[in-house]
Amino acid sequence: MAATNPKIDMAHTAIVIKSTGSWYTLSDLATGERAEARIRGRLRLRGTRSTNPVVVGDVVDYESDESGGPAITRVHERRNYMIRRSPNLSRESHIIAANIDQALLVVTLDFPVTNCEFIDRFLVTAEAYKIPVTIVLNKCDLYTEAYGEQFAAFLQTYGQAGYPVLAISARNPADVGEVRALLRGRTTLVSGNSGVGKSTLIRAVEPTAELRTGDISDATGKGRHTTTFSQMYPLADGGYIIDTPGIKGFGLIDIAPDEVCRYFPDLFRYAPDCQFYNCTHTHEPRCAVIDAVARGDIGESRYISYLKILDEDSKYRK
Repeated sequence: MAATNPKIDMAHTAIVIKSTGSWYTLSDLATGERAEARIRGRLRLRGTRSTNPVVVGDVVDYESDESGGPAITRVHERRNYMIRRSPNLSRESHIIAANIDQALLVVTLDFPVTNCEFIDRFLVTAEAYKIPVTIVLNKCDLYTEAYGEQFAAFLQTYGQAGYPVLAISARNPADVGEVRALLRGRTTLVSGNSGVGKSTLIRAVEPTAELRTGDISDATGKGRHTTTFSQMYPLADGGYIIDTPGIKGFGLIDIAPDEVCRYFPDLFRYAPDCQFYNCTHTHEPRCAVIDAVARGDIGESRYISYLKILDEDSKYRK
């Protein structure tokens, strides 16, 4: 009888609850025990264009390797994931999290300003990977009457696009309760720029989550990073929340130019009425999308984001 290698354990199945880029914290699905693991070399090198082959939310198999430490040997098929173009490697992708029920995109009108193009790029990717998004407009306690017109325009733009918008203050218990109810029983990715109050909101929703909060830089008006790696936290009411580092930009990847309009629900609603079936909605006569923008039925900022995405894609294809 052939001898078995005593240094190799039988494989266990776990969910990845924390990723630092080189180490992964696993929660065993059978026992709930935690383990710190690395990736097997061949898994890291397997044909992938992603800078991170294992992410928070992944279901994985792991076993002890020859050195006795846990090693991830297999990543189970993902039902979805959020992905963006790697900021440093234009042809590589960076997966933010996997197996998500919904996403909360935390944004602010000011303190700091969240760029509408960033919002729209995040929403396009979520549409492409079938992840429902709620936009959380935070720090509403700081918006005086001077923000009234800007506030109304924001609600109208994304209301027309079909996205729910929660206007809240993370420091208001009633608002936090509304967010908590939305999270109950679901795995939720929470994302946004640095400084929008993402960590403050998570800590208010789930006080047991060990998160650091930061201030806005007086010099730049932008947030300082307080989350440096992705981590999943269980919620007392059931479900999980995935906290991620603040994102400055959101480059799209693996979305063809002729598919971009499909992931703008407000634009795609009017596309069937265009004169040409292959209308790009950029210059063609009798374009129903351009007409809808002119009437105010589509937010102008949304249409500008659409044009910029097409322009960016053409640059990457050169």
